[in-house]
Amino acid sequence: MNFLEIQFALRGKTLPADHGYALYSALKNIVSEESKKKDLNNTDIQNFPPEVILSSIPGVPDRKGLIYLNRSSRLRLRCPSEQAQQWYRLFQNQVLDIRGNLIRLVQPRLCLLEPSEILKARLVTFKFEKWDIHEAPVYFLESCKKALLRLEISGKAFIDSNSDGDLAVRSLRIKQKNVMGFGVVVENLNEEDSIKLQCYGLGGRKHFGCGWFYPCSEVQA
Repeated sequence: MNFLEIQFALRGKTLPADHGYALYSALKNIVSEESKKKDLNNTDIQNFPPEVILSSIPGVPDRKGLIYLNRSSRLRLRCPSEQAQQWYRLFQNQVLDIRGNLIRLVQPRLCLLEPSEILKARLVTFKFEKWDIHEAPVYFLESCKKALLRLEISGKAFIDSNSDGDLAVRSLRIKQKNVMGFGVVVENLNEEDSIKLQCYGLGGRKHFGCGWFYPCSEVQA
């Protein structure tokens, strides 16, 4: 299956730093409204199918729960190539209300995915019965290994470190619940596996920005 990435430039000032779920909800509302108007249920787009993945939006953090958008801030969506035109048209020029922060999606462009021997993800999550910070890294890496095997990807996964040199423990707020996970690095990827990992990601909550892998050469806030 061939995938494309759609990138939207943004018009707006700020977003909540933890906006993955709110962003998804705003986009889902657009899909729902357009489905009623144009009967999109008769097309291939069915209310964000699992093969569509979203990235969270990078920006400059104020360390108080907000990020400031800049010229590098983009909404990025990956989808099968046959769906790209429909998502492109659907979201172009739409205004999103992200918990009171308004942004407009403008100047969409289509991009091919570029292979890289090393890929990173800011946050990957798996479902655990309980979260124990001492045991979580072991179970987490085992889950990464199993997920890579299911995708028939031969790379090796590591938990990333933060700027202080500690394990990159991160969280995503979904309604009233904090979902915990780690930043992940996958190394020793051949070109085919690198593209595959960027297409399919790892773990859950991929509609909320989790499991989104990018080449290390990219600048990510």
